[in-house]
This record gives sequence, C-alpha cells and structure tokens, in this order.
Amino acid sequence: MEYRKLGKTGLDISQICLGTMTWGQQNTLDDAMAQMDYATSKGINFFDAAEMYPVPPRPETQGQTERCIGEWFSATGKRSEVVLATKVAGRSDKLGGLEHIRGGSRLNRDQIRRAVEASLERLQTDYIDLYQVHWPERSTNCFGVLGYQHDANDDPVSIEETLTALAELVDEGLVRHLGVSNETPWGVMEYLRLAREKGLPTIASIQNPYNLLNRSYEVGLAEMSIREQVSLLVYSPLAFGTLSGKHLHGQRPESSRLTLFDRFVRYLNPQAIKATEAYVALAQKHGIDPAQMALAFVNQQSFVTSNIIGATSMEQLQSNIESLSVTLSDDLLTEINDIHQVYSNPAP
Repeated sequence: MEYRKLGKTGLDISQICLGTMTWGQQNTLDDAMAQMDYATSKGINFFDAAEMYPVPPRPETQGQTERCIGEWFSATGKRSEVVLATKVAGRSDKLGGLEHIRGGSRLNRDQIRRAVEASLERLQTDYIDLYQVHWPERSTNCFGVLGYQHDANDDPVSIEETLTALAELVDEGLVRHLGVSNETPWGVMEYLRLAREKGLPTIASIQNPYNLLNRSYEVGLAEMSIREQVSLLVYSPLAFGTLSGKHLHGQRPESSRLTLFDRFVRYLNPQAIKATEAYVALAQKHGIDPAQMALAFVNQQSFVTSNIIGATSMEQLQSNIESLSVTLSDDLLTEINDIHQVYSNPAP
C-alpha cells in the first residue's frame, strides 16, 4: 500500500480509501465489520463516511453507516490507527428528500454544530480527522449536472460563515482538518482565499467524482489540486459499478445498486453505455479486469491522492484493492484517451 500526504496536513493516507455508503442499507453491520477488518489488514488506514449515509438517504437508516464504524472502533480499539473522514450534509433543498436531516440541513453555525456532535456520538470518538462539506450551500453544478445555470435569487449561507463555523470545531479539537466535496474551482478558491485573508483553517481536500466516464475534474480542478495542495479524494471511480461491465446489454445483477435504486441513472445514458462498452472491450483485449483497469486509471493520475472504493461484497472489495497491482502502459493509456476523444465526459 502506498501512502500520500493529505493536503498540507502532514497526515499520511492510503492510496485506497474505504468507502462506506452502503453500510446500513445494502450491507449489514457484520458485513461492515468484515470489510473494515480486511481493509486494514491490507494497509488501508483511511475511511470515508457521511452523516447522510447510507444511500439512498432515508429517515429510517440515516446515520447507520457512522454507527457501524463506531461499533468497529469500540470492538477493536483501533480508532488511532484510522484517518477518519465524514461529512456534514449540505443544503437539503438543493437535493430534495433530505428534510429528515435536522429538519432541513443548512451550512450555518447552529446546524454544523448539531451535525458534528451527532456524528461524534455515532462514531464513538471524540474527534474527526477530516470533516467535509458534503455539497455547496449555493446553487451550482454538481451531482451529475455539467452546465452551470446562475440563480440570481439564491440566498445561501456564505462560505465565510460556513468556514468560520468549521474553524470553531478545529479550535476545540473536535475536528482536525477540513475538506469540501462536490465543489467547483470557484468554490475551492473562495475557501482558500478566506482562509488566507481571515486567518481561518485552509481546506485540505476536495472529494469529487472522477472516472473514465466523467473526467471533468481535469478541466480546472486538477491543476488546483497540484498547485494549491488540495488533495483529490475520488468518489465513484467505477461510475456506480458500470465500468465493471456488469450492467451492459441490459443486465441488472440482483443486488447491484442500479437494480435496487432507480435514482442512480446518470451513467446509463446511451452515450455512457457506448463508452462503457468501448472501455470494457479495451480491457478485455489487454487481458485486464475492466473494473481494475478503471480503478488503475484513477490510481495513476498525478492529481489524485486517494481513490475511494466501495463494495457490497468481500469479493468486490478484494478485487478493487488488487487494482493497486495493475499498471497501465503508455500504449494502453493512449487507447483510453482515444476512446475519451470519441466519448468525452458522457456522464458528468
């Protein structure tokens, strides 16, 4: 396992991060415990969660993912061995269906305080290593929206208010470092500007989607990650599992997320399906597991710090971790880029 610096923090995090958002919905507590045991035995020291998890978000299950992690900490005593990341939910009316989170989540001081205290209780810990804003308060393009449409009537909590509230948690030792998620170049620069000008903590990371079907991160944010040392923590590296090829030709495996929940459709449009067919065929031509090729592509990017993998079975988890042993040749990367030129970001 390779370890990389988390932003400017000095923390070393594993190249593979253990994603958790199926725990409490598709996976039981026993499943989650087994995954954490296995992942740490393979050198993974970085877990990523969120107060909203598991997904899809429901009042009946909200917080169960963090509870699974807390139970593992309690049973193993390994809290100090893990760099723990979780997230505060963004503005609920930007997504819909999240009114059960604090009666409608916002990124103001009171709501952030209530969120972190609840997360700490569920996680059975007294500090969080990386506390992330799950999505912006303002109206912007994220969660599968590529084009930006400005809303002149939007009235968001300011980033300055949000960052000031988060800074209080850092000052109190409840949170060690801060990050953002589903952010844009403007949002990242605003957090960095306010940190410099107001003497507030700087963000260490950004957690955004990045995969063979959505390389939009490369356009403006990749340079920022390198020059500003804001670590990219990649989510959805397998595009909801589609890049494994298991959903091609109308296949719907019984327990897969796309079979169980109809809200996850952004990677199933006609162009995305054609691109997936091309990438799967390319992997097979080179004798590589398609999922491992997709993960290896992410692993090899210079602007990526950690690749968040989630699995509903131990077989998937083992295979995903083994992607670290796959190195894509220059010729293969050229062929990947050739496909990308034909199907450029078909599923943002």
